[in-house]
Amino acid sequence: MTDLPNLGVGLSFRSTFRADLFAHRDRVDFLEIVADHYFDAPREKLDELDLLADHFPLVAHGLDLSLGSAEGIDARYLDKFAALIERVKPPWWSEHIAFTRAGGVSIGHLAALPRTQEAVDALACNIDQVKRTIATPLILENPTEAFAAPGAEMDEPEFVTRVLAACECGWLCDVTNILTNAVNQRRDIETEIDRWPWERAVQAHFAGGRIAPDGRWIDSHDRPAPPEALDLLGALSRRGALKGVILERDEDIPPFDDLLAELDRAREAIA
Repeated sequence: MTDLPNLGVGLSFRSTFRADLFAHRDRVDFLEIVADHYFDAPREKLDELDLLADHFPLVAHGLDLSLGSAEGIDARYLDKFAALIERVKPPWWSEHIAFTRAGGVSIGHLAALPRTQEAVDALACNIDQVKRTIATPLILENPTEAFAAPGAEMDEPEFVTRVLAACECGWLCDVTNILTNAVNQRRDIETEIDRWPWERAVQAHFAGGRIAPDGRWIDSHDRPAPPEALDLLGALSRRGALKGVILERDEDIPPFDDLLAELDRAREAIA
């Protein structure tokens, strides 16, 4: 993945800040679009997509491909994704090391996989099918875990490392997800910092969340990123050949100047 372009620091696009985005085009290097927002979309939404592609480098991020499903990939959903990739022609696209469907039923959220070799093998099989349909490089994101699934055969750094190697994919390193899982599972990041596959990192996500009354971190994407996330972003940039960084903000979207300030802090962290 060393031949991929360096895109810089950008935003996960939301229509609510489209006007502000175009008023500050020089402050945002690239955009990540949520692919699902443009499947079966009306003409107005597709016009928005074309407008973004005319003015910014774009990468696509999926939410519901369910790469970890034991029953395989939904071919119709994959075809929609392939059509979007053909329209946008991003340098890479991304999905989660997770599943969203089981037994043909949508469960409505990204569910972390059990950390087993069987799960690694299922991912590799599904991604092989995906790669036969979409030639553009696929990178995989580490998700949050609501809890550590029982029966784990490996810890999180080893699991992500094995998945990326078996699937021959780059990594979308979500530094906030790493922090969230570590805090909620009472793990010490410093003791495992050198065991993550930093050399496979292509892109990073960072975001902010809330602390629940019981002390758990909630990956809500509705607050500024904590200093710990920026520190980990800096550690990532020193260890891998990072090609792009995206700020995610989905709820309680602040004035656009606040988002730009977060992008500037990310640039300082990876400088």
